[in-house]
Amino acid sequence: MGSPITISIPHQLGRAEARRRIEGGFAKIVDLLPGSSGSANQHWDGDRLIFTVAALGQTVSGVIQVLDTTVAMEIELPGVLRVVASGLKERLQKMGRLLLEKR
Repeated sequence: MGSPITISIPHQLGRAEARRRIEGGFAKIVDLLPGSSGSANQHWDGDRLIFTVAALGQTVSGVIQVLDTTVAMEIELPGVLRVVASGLKERLQKMGRLLLEKR
C-alpha cells in the first residue's frame, strides 16, 4: 500500500454543523472517486466517518474526522487509483471547502 491522501480543511462552523454538512454531502465526495458506483459502506464512530467505496473494481477506504475547527480526511487508494491521487486530492479539497464554507 502507498501513502494515503491526507487533507485538512479548516472551518468556522463548530463540530456539530461541520458533521451535519459532511453527512449531507458525503455522496458528493464519493462521486469524485473515479469509477465509483456512487454507493459506499459507511458508519460513524463518534465524530469519525469510516467508509469503503468500490471504484474501478477496487476498494477505496477512508476516514473523515470532524474536529472543532478542522475536518481531516485520510483516503487510501489502491493500485491503479494511485495514479490519479494528486488530481483527486485537489478535487476533494475543493468539495470539502464548498461543503464547509460559512453561509
